[in-house]
Amino acid sequence: MSERPPGRAPGQLRARGAAGEALAARHLERLGFRIVARNVHLRHAELDLIALDGTALVIVEVRLRSSDRFGSAAASVDRRKQARVARATAELLARGGLPRFSWVRFDVVAIDAGATPPVVTHFRDAFTADRR
Repeated sequence: MSERPPGRAPGQLRARGAAGEALAARHLERLGFRIVARNVHLRHAELDLIALDGTALVIVEVRLRSSDRFGSAAASVDRRKQARVARATAELLARGGLPRFSWVRFDVVAIDAGATPPVVTHFRDAFTADRR
């Protein structure tokens, strides 16, 4: 069961999440990534961003935090979340219909929304699908 910070309605959280994902997508595009899909809902998880970086298909988990009271944005992508993202990615790959790619990489974009302007940190190859 996931917890949300007190005083935040689900609609507010969705809006903040969408804003964070848009900021992450702009950051990645500036680095030369091509965003091919956003918010892909699968049985095991939602994949926030799917991008191409050269020949790599990059599955991007976006995390936004206003404070580190409940832990850092990057630290919130724990092993359980990594496993869900990896399972969802396997489902996505089985479906097909993706652009050509040579390999798959998992990145995390962590956004500190408590800073002005927000601070975006990109962790390339943040985790692998076979980590147990």
